[in-house]
Amino acid sequence: MKVLVIGGGGREHALVWKLGESARVEKIWCAPGNGGIVAEAECIAIDAGDVTGLVLFAEKMRPDMTIVGPELPLVKGVADAFRARNLPIVGPSQIAAQLEGSKIFSKEFLLRHKIPTAKMYGVFENPEEAIAALKDVQYPLVMKADGLCAGKGVLLALNEEEARDFIDAAMRKNELGPAGRKVILEETLEGEELSFTIVTDGDRYASLVPTRDHKRIFDGNCGPNTGGMGAFSTDELLPDSLRETITQAIVDPTLHGLAADGIRYQGFLYIGLMITTSGPKVLEFNCRLGDPETQAILARLDCDLAEILQDLAARRFDPSKFHWKSGASVCIVLASEGYPGKYPVGKPINGLTGVTTKSGVKVLHAGTKLVGDVLTTSGGRVLGVTCAAPTLDAAVTSAYAAVNSIKFDGMQFRRDIGTQAGLAHSAGD
Repeated sequence: MKVLVIGGGGREHALVWKLGESARVEKIWCAPGNGGIVAEAECIAIDAGDVTGLVLFAEKMRPDMTIVGPELPLVKGVADAFRARNLPIVGPSQIAAQLEGSKIFSKEFLLRHKIPTAKMYGVFENPEEAIAALKDVQYPLVMKADGLCAGKGVLLALNEEEARDFIDAAMRKNELGPAGRKVILEETLEGEELSFTIVTDGDRYASLVPTRDHKRIFDGNCGPNTGGMGAFSTDELLPDSLRETITQAIVDPTLHGLAADGIRYQGFLYIGLMITTSGPKVLEFNCRLGDPETQAILARLDCDLAEILQDLAARRFDPSKFHWKSGASVCIVLASEGYPGKYPVGKPINGLTGVTTKSGVKVLHAGTKLVGDVLTTSGGRVLGVTCAAPTLDAAVTSAYAAVNSIKFDGMQFRRDIGTQAGLAHSAGD
């Protein structure tokens, strides 16, 4: 098999890592890849959002399968473009990807199909009307820009002043671009977050092992939201009774709702949940795997990912082929100084050679670049130190031992990923 992976972050490195373990796979391309992926796949200098460039490459090289990592190419219709040319691909259609590409589309879908979610106060296209509505809501208030904003389109406003500032920035100053022209206001849900991810052909599906991520930049879930500072997976996150409730109240109605709307969903579907006192409710959909959840999930994989996904792309999906290691896994993100705000790049990374000998630890690259033979930082989230072990404590201990040997100027990371301290204020995430 020849496989193309689209994307260049930690999630894509995890996919390349696991696909490369398959005896079926002889060649992997990754577009655009990064400084760590280049050791395991041929990196192609095509931006993940360049659908035309990706199609031209695939028509020339004819990969047996393509897997899409990030949301942007899916929202731009890359899966439709590939299928129109009989190029097998794992990923939802452009219309299905609107579940992530438009918060309003997603919310209306949830309400239409009576899937548990937060109460909506309203959708606004006019800033004056949005500000007027702030008198009739409860705080803290969840505010969402409609479109893709690279993780910056959601705010938990603690008061009316913060809410006004968000509306001003998004709708008047156009700081979020076209994505911020419409804003949705919702009630705040309280409870514990859970990432529930499935892979489906539109009829059958397999649920992946449960994960929880840590969004805030600082220990104890303090500071601003990020793309994710770490994640862990353990079956204890999902008791059988809760799994059954999620399946019956959320997963099945979601797939039935898509079918009823004439949308055949093929690929990964990430369902962000809040486990409230009145049951699980949907926070958001992502039309792809999460990051850094994927790193923790795939660390526990115990089967041939390439075989399963090739079957999915060929419409002969068999969910029973998924097998998982017992125990737990963790991914600890090492980030650049200043992230999630402005950050420097080009900082040399040291200490990785010592990590490769550590049992059970895999360093997955997110924002790295090779300059000559020197590995440097090139993004906000730089590395994801990932480990699977028989227990969560063992995974956390091994991962942090590896973290302590890695150095780059300004490196920041949380010291409580996968620990009770790290979950202390999870309702605020």
